[in-house]
Amino acid sequence: MLSKRLIVCLDVRNGRLTKGIKFTGNLDIGDPVESARRYYEEGADEIVFYDITASAEARGIFLDVVERVASQIFIPFSVGGGIASVADMRAVLLAGAEKISINSAAVKNPALITQGAEAFGSQAVVVGMDVLAVPQSEAIPSGYEIVIHGGRLHTGLDALAWARKCEELGAGEICVNSIDADGTRDGYELRLTRAIVDAVTIPVIASGGAGRPEHLYEAVSAGGASAALIASIVHYGQYSIRECKNVMAGRGAKVRLAW
Repeated sequence: MLSKRLIVCLDVRNGRLTKGIKFTGNLDIGDPVESARRYYEEGADEIVFYDITASAEARGIFLDVVERVASQIFIPFSVGGGIASVADMRAVLLAGAEKISINSAAVKNPALITQGAEAFGSQAVVVGMDVLAVPQSEAIPSGYEIVIHGGRLHTGLDALAWARKCEELGAGEICVNSIDADGTRDGYELRLTRAIVDAVTIPVIASGGAGRPEHLYEAVSAGGASAALIASIVHYGQYSIRECKNVMAGRGAKVRLAW
């Protein structure tokens, strides 16, 4: 059985680490390079860097920050935000990332998933999905809709159908982020996570809502996720990565312990 991964998310705006609740009210909480180094040293399995306004502002990602983060950590590192072409993917990978994460651009141009997989391998292509709970309808039978541009634009896409399509197009992994749970610290949206896990055969990362280490265990057990993504609970010093992993291991999850 593969170990369950603990992934720390760095949301970056204007080169600074930021965090909000349900994609609003973002506050400056520090330097992303220093934070990435600290989480690497504490035992994070991966780091993901999101330039959260790059797509909405129609600009490229901050490659200088990517390069600085990559120089400080020696674990898998994925980058998302403002990646809209194979050339953008190549630039991010050359800056030091192992994976690229595409979200809004993939919805607008699904062929980008295939192009990235063919150029760099499926293992390098993560599709991020920002999901909002909505009334069930003929168009959205699951009751979960894909939204893009940082939650600003509804797409009318059903999240389960989109997840299946992403796998079909060549994605190697899906990161499913519940906007309703994001930053609330009330726990992951387990129903959504499990639905996506059951809909595809590729690894699924649970994102949005972690408030206690027990929530991480729930994401990889009841939710079935291959990895749990965290932000607030470590950014604000509420828990350490060691504490989170110890709780997960104590409850029976297989995790990598580096101490």
